[in-house]
Amino acid sequence: MSYDNDNIFAKILRGEIPSEKLYEDEDTYVFMDIMPRADGHCLVIPKTPCRNMLDASPEQLTACLKTVQKLSHACMQAFGAEGITLQQFNEAVGGQEVFHLHFHILPRHDGVKLRPPGKMEDFGVLKENADKIRAALG
Repeated sequence: MSYDNDNIFAKILRGEIPSEKLYEDEDTYVFMDIMPRADGHCLVIPKTPCRNMLDASPEQLTACLKTVQKLSHACMQAFGAEGITLQQFNEAVGGQEVFHLHFHILPRHDGVKLRPPGKMEDFGVLKENADKIRAALG
């Protein structure tokens, strides 16, 4: 299957769709998930095209995981979390909905379940949560 240059994350990278940016480096881009399953739920994506980890280059995967680790620490600090859940889905049957490689970082607290998927968050709340993560990044 080929990469779709019109997927929502490609449009975010081109600035065609707004996002609440948390972090960016030469290879990766991180932004808030607009349907968070936990406070601080964010997404790490490579800036270069690939559908998922099955067709990603080792360089894309390495860059993403370095950023995942950096943002995971910041999310834990920002929300006083005791851990994180890292999710990554591949192909429709594997649960993937947007066909651009992405990693979900979800800050976790003991005894607090993830919220159900699919509920849009208020953009003011997303910005407040993003500000906490950006502050933790320094």
